[in-house]
Amino acid sequence: MTLRTATAGDLTAIMDLERTSFPTDAWSEPMMQSELASPHGRYLVDVEAGRVIGYGGVRAVQGSADADIQTIALAEAARGRGRGRTLLRALLEVARERGAREMFLEVRADNPVATALYASEGFVEIGRRPRYYQPDDVDAVIMTLDLVAWAAHRAADGTALDAGACS
Repeated sequence: MTLRTATAGDLTAIMDLERTSFPTDAWSEPMMQSELASPHGRYLVDVEAGRVIGYGGVRAVQGSADADIQTIALAEAARGRGRGRTLLRALLEVARERGAREMFLEVRADNPVATALYASEGFVEIGRRPRYYQPDDVDAVIMTLDLVAWAAHRAADGTALDAGACS
């Protein structure tokens, strides 16, 4: 598994995964291009055998107390092997490096695998947005994580990841 910072050259591969993973509500290419270029976020790609098989992004303005996971997606063949957790943890580390103390995210209520992953890392549900995901009329589950407590727990377990190691 190789995680690295996404570049503009990864846009086509990211958009292929985006459209496959989120067929009814995929982000547009200009929107993703803007996200990749933003100084307020960081996108990582998971590369295997020279091919992008996953990506994720975090919005974490330097010095802001809070941050948001924007998206995480993996090719279907790459799921269930811990790659999503590794990607999530790397994004959480990026946010911590930028000074965030609290992380937020929204997840589809009909995605129990993602919800379970987030809960296993310490995220808790704080609300719902009814019919948020369109055109599917699926609720968004709003979750939050205390990044300071998460980082302390990981350091105590000896499982901290240096996000700077993600080139």
